[in-house]
Amino acid sequence: MNQRYLSVEEFNQLIRQWNGETIKISKHELDDDDSTLMELNDISYSTDTRRIDDYEPMHTLQLNGNGQTQTDSEELQPLPSSLYEIPLEDSTIYQYDESRFSLITDRGTYTIELATMS
Repeated sequence: MNQRYLSVEEFNQLIRQWNGETIKISKHELDDDDSTLMELNDISYSTDTRRIDDYEPMHTLQLNGNGQTQTDSEELQPLPSSLYEIPLEDSTIYQYDESRFSLITDRGTYTIELATMS
């Protein structure tokens, strides 16, 4: 597959084309892996300049929609809210390989792809 690096603006333009689609979000953060299936209804961003510490992200990608999460124990749980947040940093790397996005941060890697229903 042809993987390319994106600017945050290019990422935003491409991911918005998936509004209305069912997406799969995979998170690998330290020893925590989970997957979320979501009907993507909207995409937004937030900025928090009043952070208490560096663990709280300054920027957050917010994927809005209904869905469920599959945890390490293989159980499906409904999302606690209709918002899935991905912390973003100035150093976040955005990649796209024609079928999935990878967001690589200091905390972990998030993969976003169209869900294939089996």
